[in-house]
Amino acid sequence: MKHMTLPELQFLDNAQTLGADDILVVGLAKNNDTIEVVSTGLDSDLVTALTTQAGLIQADGAPDSTWRIPSPEGCAASSVVLTGLGSNDLTIDVLRQAAGSAALALNGPGRLVFAIEAKDEEHTQAIAEGALLGCHRVTKLGLSPAKTPPTIAVVGSLALPRITQAQRGAEAVWQVRDLVTMPPNMLNPSSFVEHVSALAKGTEVSIEVLEEKELEKQGYGGITAVGKGSQNPPRLMVLRYQPGSPTRHVALVGKGITFDSGGLSLKAPNAMVGMKYDMTGAAVMAAATLAAAALGSPAAITAYLCLAENMPSGSASRPNDVITILGGKTVEILNTDAEGRLVMADGLQAASATKPDLIIDAATLTGAARIALGERYAGLMGTDDAVAQIVASAAHVGELVWPMPLPRELRTLLKSDIADIANAKPGEVLGGMLLGGLFLKDFVGEGIPWAHLDIAGPAANSQGAWGYTPKGATGAITRTVLDVLMSRP
Repeated sequence: MKHMTLPELQFLDNAQTLGADDILVVGLAKNNDTIEVVSTGLDSDLVTALTTQAGLIQADGAPDSTWRIPSPEGCAASSVVLTGLGSNDLTIDVLRQAAGSAALALNGPGRLVFAIEAKDEEHTQAIAEGALLGCHRVTKLGLSPAKTPPTIAVVGSLALPRITQAQRGAEAVWQVRDLVTMPPNMLNPSSFVEHVSALAKGTEVSIEVLEEKELEKQGYGGITAVGKGSQNPPRLMVLRYQPGSPTRHVALVGKGITFDSGGLSLKAPNAMVGMKYDMTGAAVMAAATLAAAALGSPAAITAYLCLAENMPSGSASRPNDVITILGGKTVEILNTDAEGRLVMADGLQAASATKPDLIIDAATLTGAARIALGERYAGLMGTDDAVAQIVASAAHVGELVWPMPLPRELRTLLKSDIADIANAKPGEVLGGMLLGGLFLKDFVGEGIPWAHLDIAGPAANSQGAWGYTPKGATGAITRTVLDVLMSRP
């Protein structure tokens, strides 16, 4: 499957000299009953003409809306796009989303010139980030080459470190979207390893891969149990980045179920569609690790990508089987469709054994998370200090998380008569997202700061595009994890 490459990013002093291949992008805000063109680097006559045209087509400046109009007289660009800013203050998030919305709405080569007013470098960086994130396109399978993205030009200036941050963050999101979009007959645990290994080639990230026999030998009972029903055997892929003088060690754990049929607890046909997305957590952690290494993260990073395909067969795990997770804790499997927490238990135990300063895990863990929080917010659980770090980083990069409790009284629902814990409570419909988090908590080393991100909602957008978020695979939470990795505690 062919993928696009990141667009060229330019910065301009002004937008006075444009060519016929350029598309000019300006903001459109609504203040009370008045619309206002929000731009920089344009002369006053052009701004007046654009305002007049916006009024004629009844453009209202609503967020997630764009309007493409012919270039007014005196503007050499091929056309002009008005992107809605809403009626609120021009925050970093508003600018990032508006730039992304414009980039998502436009196809084809050429150059998009963003002349939206930015008061400082943070605002300019947000415009660049939104534009880069919105330029991603999925290339249909076939012989045609990947589409050529437009060049992105932003009116304003930006220091090189900020430019690099914007590019690396967008590139990581693109990598996640591309991996998650791949069909499951092309992406299985083995080929996932091949794709990530190719992305890591030439970087400072080292790779270790445990195959099925070694997983069984070393006691990775969760990954082994989930993967043994498939002809595509499981893998544990470990990525390591070690800076010269690390400020801390951060361990990442990602759920990588390349397809989830439910196993012997088979999903309904409609519920099985889209289960290629069940490896998003592993893709997020891989991409965030590679981006952090490229940016020179101050933290040492170890990422555990727990890869398996959950299929029904004569060798598949059964309800009532008891397995032993890495480290010795036993689990009674009461629902083979609650498989993600089994592979994550192994990953969390492996991470805990290194005694890191922080563990972050990401998983499309529960359908309950989508029911509770919809498709834009990730559920966030864990220790107070780790949760606070995720909340701060999510706010910084403009992603959406919602802290949830881990009520200890619900832990009794996971009691087993013959094992240390059960992986599910059959028939229980209440608090499903919280039960998933409580299960994982049992496999985190005592005293280690830990954050669990249930990304079942934001990993895939089943509705229309919004901001820089396309329909389908989103890459959500990648930039939040990257921000944590780049932060100094």
